[in-house]
Amino acid sequence: MSSSPISRTDVLYTAVATAENGRDGRVATEDGRLDVVVNPPKEMGGSGEGTNPEQLFAAGYSACFQGALGVVARQEKADITGSTVTAKVGIGKNDDGFGLIVEISARIPNVDADTARTLLEKAHQVCPYSKATRGNISVTLV
Repeated sequence: MSSSPISRTDVLYTAVATAENGRDGRVATEDGRLDVVVNPPKEMGGSGEGTNPEQLFAAGYSACFQGALGVVARQEKADITGSTVTAKVGIGKNDDGFGLIVEISARIPNVDADTARTLLEKAHQVCPYSKATRGNISVTLV
């Protein structure tokens, strides 16, 4: 199931962020709502004192996926009250440098396991982050 890309005239909002000094510096949004120090994690030889791009990606992906889960739940008339979505983003070496891998899990207390799995799979089809990563990185639903 693929969808066509949006055009510039379809854009409802554009986030703008600027990084200074790459993975060992600072990232801030144009409106100042996000302004963080970024450092490589200790596992990659950094200080681990600030956040890192993988944490920021995991935060964005989990929030977006939770939103998609809400859309799907409304369509399916499923109660997802109290649910949470967790995204684990891993980075590692691959054949041409580094690559990412993602694992998405959800806790949906008000539905049975089969319904939860169905909701996750449907949310994965509509989530913009899932669409953007499809075919590019491994994303596993657990």
